[in-house]
Parts: sequence; structure tokens; C-alpha cells
Amino acid sequence: MTCTSCSARVERKLNKLDGVSATVNFATESADIDYDPALVQPEQLIAVVEKAGYGAFLPVAPDHGGSDVPGGEEQSQVHMANEAHAAQERDLAQRAVISLLLSVPVMVLSMVPSLQFEHWQWAVALVATPVFLWGGAPFHRAALKNLRHGSFTMDTLISLGTSAAWLWSMVALFWGGAGDPGYRMHMSLSAHSHAGTDQIYLESASMVVSFLLLGRWGEHRAKGKSSAALYQLLNLGAKEASVLRDNQEYRIPAADIQVGDVLVVRPGEKIPTDAEVIEGHSAVDESMISGESIPVEVNQGSQVTGATLNTSGRLVLRATRVGKDTTLAHMAALVTEAQTRKAPVQRLVDKISQIFVPAVILIAIVSLILHLLWGSSLADSFSAAVAVLIIACPCALGLATPTALLVGSGRGAQLGLLIRGPEVLESSRAIDTVVLDKTGTITTGHMDVDQIYITPNSQVCPGEEELLRYAASVEKASEHPIAQALVRAAQDRQLSLIPVQDFQALPGRGVDGRIDGHLIHIARFSGQESPGLARWCSTVQEQGSTVVVVSWDGEEAGALSLRDQVKKSSASAISSLRRMGLEVRLLSGDNAGAVNATAREVGIAPDHVTAGVLPEDKVAVLAQLQQAGHKVAMVGDGINDAAALAQADLGLAMGAGTDVAIEASDITLMNSDLESAVDALKLSRRTLKIIHGNLFWAFAYNVLLIPVAALGFLNPMFAGAAMALSSIFVVSNSLRLRNFRGHQSS
Repeated sequence: MTCTSCSARVERKLNKLDGVSATVNFATESADIDYDPALVQPEQLIAVVEKAGYGAFLPVAPDHGGSDVPGGEEQSQVHMANEAHAAQERDLAQRAVISLLLSVPVMVLSMVPSLQFEHWQWAVALVATPVFLWGGAPFHRAALKNLRHGSFTMDTLISLGTSAAWLWSMVALFWGGAGDPGYRMHMSLSAHSHAGTDQIYLESASMVVSFLLLGRWGEHRAKGKSSAALYQLLNLGAKEASVLRDNQEYRIPAADIQVGDVLVVRPGEKIPTDAEVIEGHSAVDESMISGESIPVEVNQGSQVTGATLNTSGRLVLRATRVGKDTTLAHMAALVTEAQTRKAPVQRLVDKISQIFVPAVILIAIVSLILHLLWGSSLADSFSAAVAVLIIACPCALGLATPTALLVGSGRGAQLGLLIRGPEVLESSRAIDTVVLDKTGTITTGHMDVDQIYITPNSQVCPGEEELLRYAASVEKASEHPIAQALVRAAQDRQLSLIPVQDFQALPGRGVDGRIDGHLIHIARFSGQESPGLARWCSTVQEQGSTVVVVSWDGEEAGALSLRDQVKKSSASAISSLRRMGLEVRLLSGDNAGAVNATAREVGIAPDHVTAGVLPEDKVAVLAQLQQAGHKVAMVGDGINDAAALAQADLGLAMGAGTDVAIEASDITLMNSDLESAVDALKLSRRTLKIIHGNLFWAFAYNVLLIPVAALGFLNPMFAGAAMALSSIFVVSNSLRLRNFRGHQSS
């Protein structure tokens, strides 16, 4: 499919079938179809798509094993589709580059009389013709395909305009005066001057093709990444698993896991499928599912999720869900469904072209007939008709969006913003609500030591640095994320660590170690501590921190609080979003204490905070906001945000986040700064405003000059010059985006 008119036609054809309800997504090149098997079969659906002039295949859902990796047939089909897409992208790139290299000398020779040597026009014709025929072939083929189905699109406009310019030039060269030795390009206002047969417009035909090929190439590259998000998500699961059978441990493909299999997962390994812990104790990093920044302690009877990471102890599991029933597969389904529900944005040009193209053809024919009836010569009459077609050539229309996108996206890239395409810009205009994830979006995404408490009148620990030094020395032997945070804090303060003896990890009860003969014990706050220490720990914990208590030979020495720190720019960014008239909400899978504390710190109202939500809950919250009439932007960075990013009217992903979140989003913030989300919204709106201005000018000059051309007052050469001037205006207007300033420049 080459434009949204194509997807609309396929959707229209599918929905004509009895018992079928179809939604076709141009961006993801997919169709989501509900159908009655008693009335229609999948083969008939494919036949309808093929009859409409396109190809399609049915994805085969994996029904085996615990891994969410696609099965052989589906993987082969996805590979074939990706290869076909890559081949088409390479073809567009090759045509765009070669056409541009050939078109530049054509334009220079045509526009600069002093460079026009003897028989220059024939040299120009030899160079421009391959650009028109070979470079413009994708547009010509699509136009013919659309014509067979009675449809007019942007391709029709491109093919019509370039064909008119090229054919007229050939007539002028072979049968007019343009092929004579010593010919020079010149301009006259009237179509009746010089009989209208001695002008050539090969620079118009070649440059239009070149510019639009560049635009189509860029659009094709952006569109091709959409389908990769789901495939990456499916591949996040473990590829192999250790299974216990007859007291023997075997390594098997994760796809071969069956419900009830007993699995062994060691520290640092991914959990291969949804399962129940039957032996062992560990901390499992579930941030990809819940967004919870603290690994969850699990022991016998705990439920664990496939593709999460076992960070510390050895676990023995019993598989409870495999294949498409797993949490990860369910997330993949959410992403797919949300992407498909996102209605394709009908581009303004494609809508108007349905009326504009046949109207231009009709005007050209009527102009030809009327001039003949008025007694004009055939050459003059044909000249007036061609002037109509030339002035209607969609150069400015074709450049209106690509040039603004090119400059806007280039400026965005300089500011660390990657914008996917025009649909994104269209979405940004209507946004009234911004929903923010917490972990990794508002906060840094990793634990830091926040506060240190020393037990009053403690005789065993002289100060805060000493407490941190001893705690970090003991925890250095542990792989737990809290231990790593303590060690990192000590290193940041340049505290030298002390050798530890008799280190012992006590499942569920913390860690022990001896330093200089003293037993140091570190454990999470339990509520059984002395009143003063317990009050401090409770207060800090209510503020969203995690607290560990340090004991020295059985005596409480103090405590340390750790929390996921708020990024320095988050509060000011949220304030900027409000100044833009946007409502800001916080949506997180983390615990209520941590989420509410973060909301208070950055200035988000309590009634705009939702905590403890799973991925499907995030999608549901966004859907409720949308049903209430809000246009929602979602900012996130984790795998758990992918479905919500796809569900949102506008998805913004942090560049330091997961690839799946980035691919499911519309805008990527490469520097992971929330201020960049503000820049992205401002740049998107500015770019969209430029595009609308470009399109208005492109249509306005057509509306004004087509009647002038039809009346015979416009020479085709001047029509070509007017078209070129409109293009120069569009490009110049787009270049204004280079002056956009982000927060880093202000």
C-alpha cells in the first residue's frame, strides 16, 4: 500500500463481505478482521485483498511450547514479509538517489540560459527520460492500479503531472521548434505566443519524481519498523530452559516446555515461562511487567512470570502457563490489538485528490474543446489544455509534507527527538492529556541511597559514613539490587570497603558478615525494631523509600533508606506541560507509597495518580480516558508500557528504555529527559502548522491559476515556472523549522 487511500480501499472491499468487520492499518500493513466462519473463510479474505491489487498472508499463531517465539511457519512468513519490505526500501533508495543525481543537471541547464550549449535540449531529454520512466515507475504503476479500481490518489496526481510535462516536451522536441539547433528556453505569459509548441518541461518531470521518491523512501523506512515491535516482544522470552525429568536435569528449547514441567532457574537467568515456585528463595526483577523498581522476593508458593529475571537465588519452578497463554504473549496481543485499533489518519492530499484529479482532467478537456470552438488553432488549444495539467502538477502538494517532515525530523534529531511521520503530527495537535509512567520516565529507574539514620546514643557506630561503609562492605558479596545500590553509594562517596569474613545470605532474613570480629547483620525493616528507629523507618517508608536496618553484634546501629530518585528535569517539564494547557497524570505499576511520594515531589495532583497497575490495566485506564473524550499522550520506557504506548493517541518512549517500548511509540526521546517530551509536542505542533500552511498554498495557487490557464492566458512554460515557485515557497516555509529551539537551547 502506498497511501492511506489504499488501506481505505482494502478496508472497504473487505467490509462488503457478509459477516465481516475489518480495520486496515496503513502504518503496520495489517488488517484486524472479525468474521463469521459460517459465511466466509480466511482464503476468501485473502482473495479479496488480492483482487484489490495487493498481497496478504495469514499469521499463524504459535500453539506449542512455553516460549513466545513464533513457530516455524509464522517465523518464515514474517521473514518473507520483512525481506520483501527491505527489498522495496532498497529499490526506493536506489531510484531516489540515481534520479536526484540525474535531475540536478537537467534543472540547472533548463533554468540557466548561459549554460545552454548547442543541442543541449537533446542531452537533457536523454537524461530526464530515464528519471521519468524508471524513477517514476512506482508512481505510474500505482496510478494505473488505482485507475483500474476507479480510485484517484497522490500517485495519480504525480503520474498525471509528470506525464503531461514529459509528453509535452517530447512533442515539442520532435514536432515543435524545441528540437532545433540553437534552441534556448524562454518565457511568455500567453499560451498563444509562439504557438505553445516550442517549450519543454523536462526539469519539472524529473525533479518532481526525484523529490517525491525521497519522501516516499523516508516514509517507507519509518513504516517498516512498526511490525518489528511485536516480533521483538515475542523474542524476549528465554530461548532455552533447564527441566528436571527423572531426577536428571536437561537443557531443552523453551518452546518444548509443557504445563507441569519442573524447571530450574539459576541467578542471572530468565524465567522461561509463567510458573509457581516449588523450591528456593530469590529476588526476581519484574520491572518489565509491573514497572516495580524493586525486585520482588519470591519463595515457595510464589507465582513468577515468564521472561522476568532471577537476580539472586536458585529456584525450582513448576510451569503453570505456556505458549500463547503466558503473560508475555498476552502483552504481545495487547500491543497488536492497540496498534490495529489506531485508525489510519486520512491525509488531506489523498482526500482532496479524489475530487481534484478528475476535476483537473475535466477542466483540461473542456478548455481544449472551448478553445477549438472559439476558433483557436489546434496547437494553441492543446497548449492551453497542457497548461492546465502543468499548473496542476502536484509538485508543491507532494513536497508540502515531506519537506516539513525532513526539516522537522532533522531538527528533532539534533534535539534528541525521533518523530515517525505525519500521523504522529496529526495526533499531537489534539492532545489534551499526558499520562506519565514513573520508573525510568519521571525517575532515574535505579535505586540510590536517600537518607541514613544513626540510632541515638549508639556506641557501636560513630557516624553516617561509617554505617554506609560497613553495610556496603558486607553487601558487596551479594548480587541483590539493594546490595548493589549500597556499594555504589559507598563508591560514590569514595569510601574504602573492608574485607568481610563468614558472609552468609539468609533467605528472607537479610545477610550476615564479620568485620574485625564484629557480626554485621543487614535486613529489611520489619516493624519489630526499637520505637525510635521504627518511627523513622515507617515515616521514610510511607514516603516511598525502601529501608534496611543495620545491626552490630545484635545491637541496632542505624538504618538506610533507598529510593528511585526523581530526575532533575521532571518537575519543570511537568510544569511546562501544564502551561501548554495539558492535563498531567501519573500511571505506574509501583507501590502506592512510592508513586504518591513521586507525584508530590513533581507536583502532580493526588486525584491524577494511579498506582499498582499491570500492563493491561494501563491500557484500560488510557481507554477510559479516550472514551471520556480525551486525546491522550503516553510517556514510558519499559516493556510494561509498550501496550499503553500503542493504545495512546500519541506514544512517547524514552531512548534509554526497551526496544519494544521504542518501537511501539510514535516519538522516541533519545536523551531520556522528560523536558524532551515537551520539546517533542511543541516541535510536532509547529511542524504540523507548517505542513498545513504548505498544503494551503499548494492548493490555493492551483485554485487561482487553473482558471487562468484554462482561459489561455498562461503559457505552459509559465505554468511550470509558477509550479516551481510554489515549490520554492513550500521548501522555504519548511526551512523555518530549523530555527526551532528546545529546552537545551533556551
